[in-house]
Amino acid sequence: MTSRASPATTRLRERVLLIAPHGSYRTASFIEAASQLEIDILIASQGEFSIVNEYAKGLHIDFQDQQQALERILIAAEEQPFAGIIASDDIATGLAARAAQALGLPHNDPQAVTLTQRKDLARQCLHNSGVNIPAFDRLSTLQAISEQKITVDFPAVIKPVALSASRGVMRVDSMAELEQAFARLKAILNAEESLSAEQRTTVLLESFIPGVEVAVEAMLYHGRLHILTIFDKPDPLDGPFFEETYYTTPTSQPETVQQQIHDSLQQTCRAYGLNEGPIHAECRINSEGVWILEVAARTIGGLCGRLLSMGTGYSLEQLVLMHAMGREIKMAPMQTATGVLMIPVPKAGILKRVEGLLEAQRVQGIEDVVIEVQQGYELTPLPEGNSYLGFIFARADTAQQAEQALRQAHACLNIVVAPMWKINSALSA
Repeated sequence: MTSRASPATTRLRERVLLIAPHGSYRTASFIEAASQLEIDILIASQGEFSIVNEYAKGLHIDFQDQQQALERILIAAEEQPFAGIIASDDIATGLAARAAQALGLPHNDPQAVTLTQRKDLARQCLHNSGVNIPAFDRLSTLQAISEQKITVDFPAVIKPVALSASRGVMRVDSMAELEQAFARLKAILNAEESLSAEQRTTVLLESFIPGVEVAVEAMLYHGRLHILTIFDKPDPLDGPFFEETYYTTPTSQPETVQQQIHDSLQQTCRAYGLNEGPIHAECRINSEGVWILEVAARTIGGLCGRLLSMGTGYSLEQLVLMHAMGREIKMAPMQTATGVLMIPVPKAGILKRVEGLLEAQRVQGIEDVVIEVQQGYELTPLPEGNSYLGFIFARADTAQQAEQALRQAHACLNIVVAPMWKINSALSA
């Protein structure tokens, strides 16, 4: 006879809330990580009518109504408690912080999170705290460039205050280039409905910092910064746009510079008031030291977090989940070299197909080739675009070998893009 556990001996699995916009790159990875950790995960999103089961069966919220979304989360927590709350993307981090704060779970101050999402306010905060950052001006799209005071010298970089993935970021070397880029950025912002009126009309102009650029993935535990890895960016990022391509790790930077990076990021997090959870940062390094370009209270974008699991045995999403539940683990440094190529969009148009995938996958050292954009979808390159065609992952004995494998695999791909013909409304009337 089969015995059945009594209700008294049945133990509910711990549950974590993942707040994620519909279609987030990271959702599937968090679901997989929760399964590996034997944790239940509930997704809070706007995907009520999604064909993806986890979104459709999840908690349906409106990101434009943060207070109502918070109330729905708190009601769900009363029905079955959450052991932690995490966010997948920038749009969700503020709400996750407020919900975790209300429930007494590990969290950042919501105001600190909001600060990291406004580049102009973040720059002013770091300037006041003595952090090494580029000189900057705050400009308004409601006025002509000629009517505004500009103190930054050329070359400079103009950027939106609230967009990510290098969207709208442009280098300018003269006043004429600034005026052209200013008009282009204004058009990008006007087309972005998710921004507030202030975010749509405010832009940042800052000094261009020469040097090498690195990305940093880290975790904060009670205000203490622990760097998970430093990614080198082998391709120079000198403009006119700043498209991310190759990331490799371990870094080639010497220990002294790595310590400077750690100390600068620790100082930055304290200035912002960040104390808990994942940190993604971008820094420039030159003879004058380490320069903070950006620090976000979230994990790295896209599928790039896979590089950590390839080198450490823990996925980045597992680390974030465990932290959100109040668990801290000891993690050994990465033992193998890994790399990723965020496949750039070659030109605007309609994606017809990607040829050479099998050849790319056969390159020694290549772990996977992932094409994220489906055939028939529109491709938009930077600075207007905000997504990559896909990702190529590599593992090797050295970072240089991983980079070489990525370049060889990328050379195998032939991305076929058809022109997109737009109907002239005047002719069709």
